[in-house]
Amino acid sequence: MLEFLQRKSRKVSRGQEIVIKVERKNDMKKLLIFHPALAPYRIDYFNFLSDLFEVKILFIYDNVWNHKFDQEKLLSQLKCSYSFLLKGPEFKGRVFRFGMLKAIRDFKPEFIISYEYSFTTQYLIMLKRLGIINQTLGSTIDDSIQICDEVQSKLRFLARSFSVKKLDFIIVLSKDVSDYYNRKFNLSKSRIVVFPILQLPERLRVNSSSLEQIAEKYASEYDLLGKKVLLFVGRFIEPKGLPLFIKTISSLLSNDENLRLVLIGEGDVKGEILSIIKNYQLQSKVILPGRFEGDELLAWYLCASGFILPSTYEPFGAVVNEALIFGLPVFCSKYAGSASLLEYDMGELFDPIDANDVIERLQIFLSNVNILETLLLSSKPSKIVFRRDFIEEELKKIVSS
Repeated sequence: MLEFLQRKSRKVSRGQEIVIKVERKNDMKKLLIFHPALAPYRIDYFNFLSDLFEVKILFIYDNVWNHKFDQEKLLSQLKCSYSFLLKGPEFKGRVFRFGMLKAIRDFKPEFIISYEYSFTTQYLIMLKRLGIINQTLGSTIDDSIQICDEVQSKLRFLARSFSVKKLDFIIVLSKDVSDYYNRKFNLSKSRIVVFPILQLPERLRVNSSSLEQIAEKYASEYDLLGKKVLLFVGRFIEPKGLPLFIKTISSLLSNDENLRLVLIGEGDVKGEILSIIKNYQLQSKVILPGRFEGDELLAWYLCASGFILPSTYEPFGAVVNEALIFGLPVFCSKYAGSASLLEYDMGELFDPIDANDVIERLQIFLSNVNILETLLLSSKPSKIVFRRDFIEEELKKIVSS
């Protein structure tokens, strides 16, 4: 049986590699993870695995390709060792990294987790089929049900069909996706691990006084107290659906003097968003403060009445988990993988492509959210719990694969 472990750590720098000295039980199994790059919402994900296995992560990039996260700060929060594999050819967004086999032989893991149906995954499958490695091999698949049904390319379709038959297990983000793979590929539930991208409420909510002070500054600068504030956090890119969403709800914004829409982020469609705001005369209703991370980002959740995610395409949407941690009801696209997190009292699902559905359900949502009266963290208890017991049971499938 897997157990939670008492750990003591000390960081030792060795060039690009960080080794964490860990007190561990003798029967702790080794897990090697290949992953693109560290994002904030993966910290608790990896640390949870580090409570169950001796983990080493090999990052393929030095940062998330479409973000500029403070990697030094993020990496300092990991409880496992990590290093980078940055050398190797790239072709149309697909990469192959040198040094993978050497890393496996040096670390000698019992289990390996790759990502998606990438070249990395295909290479590892090939090594195992040739008998060069014999580890239990799996991959994380960050697909929503929409993406399962609407495979992005013929290449990915073929890679998926091939890989699911060769991998010992896959890790998916929801029960719905697990059911899909069970039904579509006749994949046994014992080979499908359900492990959503969740964050620990106690970690995100720990700096209450700092968050409240920052939130007071935001609320004062943008005159948010006494308003119904809808918050969006994310990249301003086409799949997030922001231009269409703003157009659709423009009449509601115009007619309700106390309604505000706050959009946190940057991206390619910002110019289009600004044009829509100008054309529909929404300058006083739609606020674009910029991009934030760390406490400066989390404080925005204290300034909101509710959270919105109008994506037309969204593998998961970790911001929904963040919003729930800060006690916000969520107006969530039915296409987002994180829609699976919402229970009956957590928010409202809608179809962002159907204007009538957006308006009808948003009116219901707005009738159930409160105006912003306080910025105290204690007034926004978390709506979600990190289900350690459930996740631990799921992760046992890796050991028994």
